[in-house]
Amino acid sequence: MAQDIQKKIRKLKLRSYLAKDFDSFKADMFRFARTYFPDHIQDFSEASLGGLLLEMAAYVGDSMSYYLDYQFNELFPTTAIETNNILRHLRSAGVPIGTASPASARITFSIEAPAILDTANNVTKPRRDALPVILKDSAMASTSGIIFNLTEDLDFTRVDASGKIRAAIEVKTVNSNTGLPTKYKLSLEGDAVSGKLSTESFTIPNQHVPFREIVLAETDISTILSVIDSDGSKYYEVNSLSENVVFEKTDVAHDFADEQIYDLGLLPAPRRFVKIVEPQAKLTTLRFGTGNADTLDNDILPDPSDVALPLYGKNTMSRFVLDPATLLNSQTLGIAPLNTTLTVTYIHGGGLSHNVSANSITSIDTLNIKFPRGPSSIISDQVRGSVSVTNLKPAGGGMAAPTLSELKEKIPAMRQMQSRIVSSQDLLARVYTLPNKFGRVFRAAVAPNPNNPLATTMFVISKDADGKLAISPDSLKKNLRNYLNEYRLVSDALDIVDARVINFGIEFNVVVSTTSNPSLVIQQITSQLFQLLKVENYQIGQPIILANIVNAVINTSGVISLTEMPRVFIRVGNIEGRKYSTINFDPLANMTKGMIIPPIGAMFELKYGDFDIIGNAN
Repeated sequence: MAQDIQKKIRKLKLRSYLAKDFDSFKADMFRFARTYFPDHIQDFSEASLGGLLLEMAAYVGDSMSYYLDYQFNELFPTTAIETNNILRHLRSAGVPIGTASPASARITFSIEAPAILDTANNVTKPRRDALPVILKDSAMASTSGIIFNLTEDLDFTRVDASGKIRAAIEVKTVNSNTGLPTKYKLSLEGDAVSGKLSTESFTIPNQHVPFREIVLAETDISTILSVIDSDGSKYYEVNSLSENVVFEKTDVAHDFADEQIYDLGLLPAPRRFVKIVEPQAKLTTLRFGTGNADTLDNDILPDPSDVALPLYGKNTMSRFVLDPATLLNSQTLGIAPLNTTLTVTYIHGGGLSHNVSANSITSIDTLNIKFPRGPSSIISDQVRGSVSVTNLKPAGGGMAAPTLSELKEKIPAMRQMQSRIVSSQDLLARVYTLPNKFGRVFRAAVAPNPNNPLATTMFVISKDADGKLAISPDSLKKNLRNYLNEYRLVSDALDIVDARVINFGIEFNVVVSTTSNPSLVIQQITSQLFQLLKVENYQIGQPIILANIVNAVINTSGVISLTEMPRVFIRVGNIEGRKYSTINFDPLANMTKGMIIPPIGAMFELKYGDFDIIGNAN
């Protein structure tokens, strides 16, 4: 059978798909129209109809190309700029979105207890029945008004294996006639975190809502202490609603060495919630499960027959509606609150201002105390009135809330991070994801342990209230130890030590053009160097690169040349009322290939830029 070849042959038209902007779209369409439609439109000038059609089509193509590139960039966390898309990437990668972290401090509680005579040994000792237990959640205040909450019970009645009281004891007063002590001062230390304690109540109607959410009123919430409904049922915080068990410290305690070790119990959590933080408004949302406590649910998985077509045993069926949400009524994702009142207790607040100095936490805001041995009311009132507090070391660990840019930088590490610590990158990723309620280090670095090939040394450093580098408090390092211990391999050993701070300054001499103001040029150079050398741009062990300093100086407007290389000098001790690190360091002896290399575990800090950058103009 004959075939019409002409109907099968299509005219080949050359097309280009490389255009990306308005001009290239217009040029391609102009070339296409002149080539394939020369007899239809001759005039393509801007004032003609042909020019109008070309520019309208080029405008549409340019707009579509822009939005195509824009949407494509939003698919990747490194190039995304829209807040909602960044939040989706963060949650997809499992990056915890935190608020401002509180500071942690070691608080010393002191009490005064009356003495009693031990007739068998003819010595005096504190009366055991007068010794109290300072309960956790007792609140202290610093001189600047920052509230700190005790995180553990302090038992003054505890004794060691020999029967000696574990608290530090010193004589407070003595009898002028016998010379025997009449009153003792006892001291114990405990960990505390900063933040205000708040309680909110939410009335939940008698209507089942899967994934019910409630929004807490306060901002920068660091810790959810408890969520309890009106029936006394407790809701537990989990990382994912699929987790149906939680770990909890029991009330059973054992004395081991100088510490009190608590048993860790595994509890079922049928009622649970996840905490969602909105980084811009800094508000916290609690999201509950999907199950209905009023219905019996013995299935591990929802029954698919609940949403199946009702055709069993029938030839016909009436119209009906399929509701996929029926599958969410299972209690496998937790039970949603229903017809009750939720009481939420939490701690909020944090930031650099919470890193108060030593001996500044001196007043008691709320004292929770009990006397296990039941002394008389007179003695208990005297002991209660004698309670005093102080912090012998500065509080640390308080940091501002991470920005979206800082959170984006954690996505690659979180995507590759395992549920255990194998490499150095895993270790550092875990350090920076320490929950905010335990504090946060500013910088951390890892180095091999020269004395133990199976051990690793981790250096940490924090910031004080002024944003300067400061030694991390022992309570923060203790929290790091407990947190990292859950992820380390059995054979691994980790030593957490303080990083050393080396304070330095810069001196430079430049030749300034005759048309420039020398003072203004020096001021501009100082500003450039301050931005270049600020502590946020440095890591532990990072060297000072002199070429970067030279580049910043000579590229300043008005500078003709440098008379000599900029000089790096070290600041040590107390200089004109400014306190520097006590670490001495020789920059010239540690210079290699134009870089000043710090010792292992040390970090450079330009502490006072207004005084430590010295410039001279010729």
